[in-house]
Order: sequence, then structure tokens, then C-alpha cells
Amino acid sequence: MHTPGSFVSEQFYSKRIQELNVRSIRLASPDEPIKNCAEKMTREQVSCLFIGASNEEIIGYITDLTLRDKVLAVGLSTALPVSRIMESDLVSISPEASLVEALLLMFQTKARYLLVKNDEGFLGWISRTKVLTEQSQGPFMFIQSVKEARQITELANKWAQMPQLIHLLISRGMKAALVNQIITTVADTITQRVIERVFKEIGPAPAKFVFFVLGSEGRGELTLKTDQDNAIIYEDRANEHREEVRAYFLEFATRVSTALDGIGIVFCEGELMAMNPKWTHSLSHWKRNYDAWISDASQETAMNYSTFFDCRAIFGEFQLLNELQEYMGELLVNAPERFFINLGRNALQYQAPLTFFRKIRSEEIDGEKQLNLKQTMRPIVDLARVYALKYRIADTNTTDRINSLKEKGVFNAKEAQELIHAFDYLMGLRLEYQSHSILDQNRKPKNYLKLKDLTKVQQVTLIEIFKVIEEFQARIKISFTRSL
Repeated sequence: MHTPGSFVSEQFYSKRIQELNVRSIRLASPDEPIKNCAEKMTREQVSCLFIGASNEEIIGYITDLTLRDKVLAVGLSTALPVSRIMESDLVSISPEASLVEALLLMFQTKARYLLVKNDEGFLGWISRTKVLTEQSQGPFMFIQSVKEARQITELANKWAQMPQLIHLLISRGMKAALVNQIITTVADTITQRVIERVFKEIGPAPAKFVFFVLGSEGRGELTLKTDQDNAIIYEDRANEHREEVRAYFLEFATRVSTALDGIGIVFCEGELMAMNPKWTHSLSHWKRNYDAWISDASQETAMNYSTFFDCRAIFGEFQLLNELQEYMGELLVNAPERFFINLGRNALQYQAPLTFFRKIRSEEIDGEKQLNLKQTMRPIVDLARVYALKYRIADTNTTDRINSLKEKGVFNAKEAQELIHAFDYLMGLRLEYQSHSILDQNRKPKNYLKLKDLTKVQQVTLIEIFKVIEEFQARIKISFTRSL
């Protein structure tokens, strides 16, 4: 078990990329021979060479690994132009971003190098190794150790260490949104490792597919009380192979979910998982699903399927999910008005827990007054989703959706700030109480918190937050549910 001290690296959480010495960009033109590029890398002593006509027109890059895997291993001629082997998945970041954000971006995109870019253009680049050496003991070394774990027991051990890490990060004042992203990144990485293991057991997939996550994981808002919400899209195959392709993916999904459950990322009670035949389909079948949900536009559909509008690919051919989301975007342009009305109604299902006298309304559980924190956050999640779909915003994360809505002028700066502060505060409280119940009370994490555990300041803050939620729900009534 890690001791709390081993996760500590105080300055790391506040340090920005502009405080690092970013490496200057070494450039080669796309038609330069591979051999010349390798010589240039040796001469300049760089592990990454960017490809483009100028610093303003970078189109790709090569690394030591590119030369090993795409040239040496396959005996490719080094006289060929470097454009033949270059990687084109460039990822860039602002110099204003924190090192925490840089590492999250690297783990999420699998990038080992980031271009540093401001409004004027590219300033240089940084490597994952460079950032990791800035904090040799923080949560990112932990994520790295998860990436390197291969055995199920080892992955289960890593997941069991999460409460301690989260408790430490929250107590050090890390923003809840970043803590969510760390939990999500670890869960994604564990799932990816499990998928790779399953391939070894049952052989490679018979068709292109994407494994995607939904709900809180799709939004990148995982807490310590998390279950599986996932699904699979596979490419449309000729009729004669359809049944065997489907049988493979259901077997594959069952093995993945069973392993995850054993690790501690438990089965979804509502069976919203790829192992359920309802949620593993071809792309054309998924398109028909969204078509039906949007055109049917009933209250029941809005409640049952709203989580499918919060989805994110984590393994496989991401393009399959992109295609489905583009199709969904087209459907939303012509969606019947009652689709948004019912999504709006869905966002009003849960009222802010305030009494007539502006006190916190609680539930009696085991003889004690308790508050369901997950439910108190639901109106903000639902509200951000309905507005995002209405204004065709592609983001799935609640905070990102609110910021994008602010940019579109749907919310003003003060409204967006109030909603984000409310969401962050509730999420921080939820993570703090979950880690506390695991570490100090040896209990499973819950979304409930006892009112007697709240300080006076926390109670006052919650009452103000619930007033904000009420105001926004009133706005939804006017905007989406004229009939209410």
C-alpha cells in the first residue's frame, strides 16, 4: 500500500507549463528521406522530430519508436520520404495549462509528446518523461503504474488504493473536476488493460469495433462509488458473418465486465453493459436506436435513454462512435419539440432539497437525517445535457458543457460560474465523504451524507447552492416545458 506521503508533491499541482523549459521544435520537411531525419535526430540529440514545411505548418512527427517499429522492424527503405512513416495524431496544449492537465491529456490521448501552443503559434514541445520527472511521486506515477499492470490481481490492488489517493488530493485542495478526471483516467486504463487480456484469451476481434462508456464515466465524472456503464458498436458486416461477429462481441463483453467486477468496478444494477445483448450492436442498429429515441420523444424514453447522450470511446475504432455522434447531431437538428420538452421535464424530476422555510430537506435513513449528494447534483447534470443537445454542443463533461454554453451566449459569465461552483462544491463533498467512509469507517462508499456531519458553513453553502439549482430549474420550465 502507498503511504500518503508517497503521493505528495506540493508544487506540482500549481505549476504551469510555461514554468518548464519547453524544448525547441526541430523540423524536417515531409519529403526528406527517413535516413536524413534519423541522422538529424542523432545530431540534435532529440527523441522527437516534427514534420512540416515550417513551424506554423506542422503536419506530423516521428520518434525513436517510429523508426524502430515502422522502419527497422519491417525492413523499410530509409531512402523513402519521412511522410511515409510519420505519426499525424498531434496533440497541443496551452502554456497556461497546469502540469496536472498536461499529464491527464497525455494519458487520455496516449500521447508521449505535447506541442505547446498559444495564439501566436507553436512555442515548443514537452515529453511525458519531462513532466513526470517534475513530480516523481504524485498521482501520475500511480496512473503510470496502472498502465504497466497486467495481472487482474494487480489491477484490483491498484483500484483498492484509489480512496487513499483521492482523500489526499481532496485534502490538498485539488479541484473536484481534476480529481474526477484522475479517477476516470485510472478506470479507463484498467478497462483498457482488461480488454487487452481478453484478446489474449479469445483471440482478436473479427470486425472493427469501439468499446464506449456512458453516464458518469462518459462524462468523465467518476467518483469512488462507481459501476459499469458501457456498450459496443461494431462495423456492419456481410449477412453471412453477422451472427458469429455478434456472438464474439457478447462473449468478449461478458469477459471484460466479469473481470472489471472482480477488480471492484462493479456490474451495473440496471444491466447497462455491453454484455447485455441490448447494448452490443452494429453501427446501423445503433443509428436506428437513436432515431427511435429522438423521434419517439416520450417522457419514458427521455428518462431511460438520456444517459446514452453522454458517451465516450475508450478502446477500438473511435471513428465508429464519431460517426454515430454525427448522425445523432443530424437527428437533433430536426428533433420534435417534445423531445426537448421531455428532456427538460427529466431535469425537473428531482427538486432541490429545500423546505418552505429555506432549510435543508433530508431523508430519514437508519434513524438519521441524510442527504443524497448524487441526487442533488442530478439537476445540474440534466440541465447541462438538455441545453447542450438543444444547442448541439459535442462536449459530454458537465463543466465543459456549461463553459461551451457560456461561449454560445446561452448562459452569461455569472450564471456559468454559479453552476460550475455549485457542481464542483457538491462533487468535492461527495468525494471527500466517500473516501472518508472507506478509509476511516471501512464501509463501502455511498452517495449519502449525514446532516449531523456537516459544519455550519457547509450547511449555509449548501442552502445557497440549492437556491441556485432552483433558479435554473425555473428557467428550464420556461425554456423547455412551456406546458408545465
